[in-house]
Amino acid sequence: MNDTPAKTAASTDSGIQVIPTGTALGADITGFNINAINDADAAFIHQAWLDHLVLRIRGQQFGDDVHLAFARQFGELDLCPPAKFAKPYLPDYPEMSCITNLKDKDGKPLGSLANYECLWHTDMSYIDSPPTGSVLHAIEIPPSGGETSFANMYMAYETLPDDIRTRIDLLKIKHDPTFTSDGKLRLGFTEPETTDVRELPGPLHPIARTHPDTGRKALYLGRRKNSYIDGLELEESEALLDTLWAHASQEKFSWTQNWQVGDLIMWDNRCCMHRRNAFDDNDRRLMHRTVIQGDRPF
Repeated sequence: MNDTPAKTAASTDSGIQVIPTGTALGADITGFNINAINDADAAFIHQAWLDHLVLRIRGQQFGDDVHLAFARQFGELDLCPPAKFAKPYLPDYPEMSCITNLKDKDGKPLGSLANYECLWHTDMSYIDSPPTGSVLHAIEIPPSGGETSFANMYMAYETLPDDIRTRIDLLKIKHDPTFTSDGKLRLGFTEPETTDVRELPGPLHPIARTHPDTGRKALYLGRRKNSYIDGLELEESEALLDTLWAHASQEKFSWTQNWQVGDLIMWDNRCCMHRRNAFDDNDRRLMHRTVIQGDRPF
């Protein structure tokens, strides 16, 4: 993050500090012990999360139990996707995903997403009530690659041309559940029998989503692959989606996290997207992720 932040906010009770990136979103949060977080700390962190969309905790040592306890301060946890369809990668922690390129001695993946590039997306937008947020902990990182970028979808929505913003306020996107953000077939799904995106499964969510806590509107695009704007002709849907994605993925809306071992990042899925760079599969990358249950978008 920036060496000279735009501003610093501090908790008068516990000394917690919030140090913004100085970019479109994101802040470091310091001055508390994640192993002994109290209700006042959690309330302050929650407000900082609403203000900055992405928070980073750096330089603290903790394990999976503390990760889970921290994430639960902000809501009930959802089962990780593998646990919904088969069995979790971490049997003792069904709410925790293992994001890794590592394999067991038989060559079986120990987690998901491997070493590939993950395109811009919102976690689990393909379910009726997508998660409020995600909490990702870096356990092993490669020497280069694997950086995660985040994009502010409040800003993306608010800077759209007036005519497009007025138009999308009344439209919904169908969110395809069959493919992951690295383009792989999702566990528990089969290859679609049709290439017509209008006939594919998936929930409908508003393109302009209202954040239930802040009341602000944000673009809510999900994933580009196989998405479709309900009620439009196919070519019209594709053209509008291309316009929205080109606008939302501009660098001016984003900030990139260069991981260090032990980093914990929490982001608000309701108002930001993220992506990941590829990395060398000969290098090791291991992350544990939890997701906080959310409500149906409106």
